[in-house]
Amino acid sequence: MEALLNSDLPLGPSTPSGAQTAYWVGPRHLAGDDGRLYDAVADMLAELGWTSLTIVRGRQEPDEVPEDRQVLRSTVLHISPDNLRWAQWMLPDEPFHLGERPIAWQVSACEDVTTPFARWSAYFTPDVPGEALADFLVALDARDQPIAPRAGPEQVLDAVTAHGWLRDFDQPHAQATDPTFTSHISLGEVPPLIQDGDLGIFMTECGEEGPAGWQAWAAPLMGAPCLWAASFAAGVPHDLVAAFAASLSSTAPVLCQVLPESTRDRILRVPAG
Repeated sequence: MEALLNSDLPLGPSTPSGAQTAYWVGPRHLAGDDGRLYDAVADMLAELGWTSLTIVRGRQEPDEVPEDRQVLRSTVLHISPDNLRWAQWMLPDEPFHLGERPIAWQVSACEDVTTPFARWSAYFTPDVPGEALADFLVALDARDQPIAPRAGPEQVLDAVTAHGWLRDFDQPHAQATDPTFTSHISLGEVPPLIQDGDLGIFMTECGEEGPAGWQAWAAPLMGAPCLWAASFAAGVPHDLVAAFAASLSSTAPVLCQVLPESTRDRILRVPAG
């Protein structure tokens, strides 16, 4: 059964005892991660049979006595059964930033277990829709070989334009945006520190552009940090980026309890249940 989504419905608790109301909301690319980006992805990876490892680290302030030392949960690493792909929860480790947002998840893959160095990595900040990241990981898990490319970059743009996104007038083969010009996906030079196994990225001459990778982001407020950002190294196969893009641009509503402040006025919603 389909329900019309209403942008005028209140977001405050309306159930007894202050219980939080769940809403069906859209569009997905503005709905955020519902405050569950770790749990949603970790639960899905567990269902796929990935193993999780938690690295616990301590932190001691200057002049702090040993018994007052803080022990913090740090990196949580999820590894596929074949050990060729892994997803790392980085947020507690004070990671680097994309679009002024810290990296929450880093997903990487290698060619074989004898050379466990990442051939490519992809990065996702908080408020990336958990559904889109989950679909990216499901597509990665389903691949026999996480490195070999399939199809070309046009597949990524086809995935979003099929859901009503618009190709950029000046760069129709490299960029697209949603109809409100809030969320974007673009093929171009990747930001610094994006890891790729192609050593050629370190040999680029001054003034030359490096290999092209996909970037995606939502910028609902002019001059403010992005709502979310994602970056894919040049080596990430296009069909995996297309899985993320198709899910990101999907018109199907998602179930949320927590909505981002910067987009709640742009989101259509109806109470669930």
